[in-house]
Amino acid sequence: MSKGQEIKLFGKWSFDGIEVTDPGLKRYMLDARTRSLKPVYVPHSMGRHEHGKFRKAKVNIVERLINNLMRPGSSAGKKTRAINLVKNAFEIIHLRTEQKPIQILVRAIENTAPCEDTTRISYGGIAYHMAVDISPQRRVDLALRFLSEGARKIAFGNPRSLDECLAEELILAANKDVKSHAVQKRNEMERIARSSR
Repeated sequence: MSKGQEIKLFGKWSFDGIEVTDPGLKRYMLDARTRSLKPVYVPHSMGRHEHGKFRKAKVNIVERLINNLMRPGSSAGKKTRAINLVKNAFEIIHLRTEQKPIQILVRAIENTAPCEDTTRISYGGIAYHMAVDISPQRRVDLALRFLSEGARKIAFGNPRSLDECLAEELILAANKDVKSHAVQKRNEMERIARSSR
């Protein structure tokens, strides 16, 4: 590799100029130690992060989306299929929006990452729910889970392929559209937390 050659995702999408506007996620995603937006050719770390505590923070954000898409039964363990799915979805996003797909993904995560959740506290034999703030790592985890759930939900019983549905879910979430499953889940979670304050 020559000195001036830039590392691009799938040989196409540059990581340069990716902006994180959410102050709660900015340090987590752009920090030199975690670097979840570090440039990679293919988002596949071979599970190096698996055994260390909080090591998934070092995994590229695109790979974390791919890992979430592999979750349910028949798709479990089929990483190549999930990588191709995200690759096709990024192509569709670029064709529809004329923007970098990585930036759309980051904006979708920012718009779907809930800030508050509830926890169950028992006090004197009575259990009640109390609102708590969520750490940046959990916020990103929940956002990625909501986005992949939303894509699967749209694709179920639909003639459109999963990559088209994933692209649509990411674009809707990036625009903070309430038609997005992930945005609905975030709003619902924060509404429950507000009522538990």
